[in-house]
Amino acid sequence: MNEMRDERSFEQRLNEARGRHGTAAPAIATDSEAASKSIVAMGFRVGVELASALVVGLVIGLGLDRWLHTKPIFLLVFLAVGGAAGILNVWRVLSPRTHPPEKQD
Repeated sequence: MNEMRDERSFEQRLNEARGRHGTAAPAIATDSEAASKSIVAMGFRVGVELASALVVGLVIGLGLDRWLHTKPIFLLVFLAVGGAAGILNVWRVLSPRTHPPEKQD
């Protein structure tokens, strides 16, 4: 059989097919756009990690103080524990990984 080989690249043919069907090609972000989005996402994640740990410590401390009729003892303790947990989470997020975590069986 006589097969005719198309000299156009796959990308050209794909773009033509997308044009015929009315679907646009996906937008490809440049390296600087991707890096800035990654930095913003990382900053947002760090803020959420820290704030959520503090809120959880605050709620547990308030709940225990109310339940046990103590003044601010558990509030202060669990606020400190929540702050430490938040800082530990931030440290884990921002620390560079030198090797992948080991698999446990």
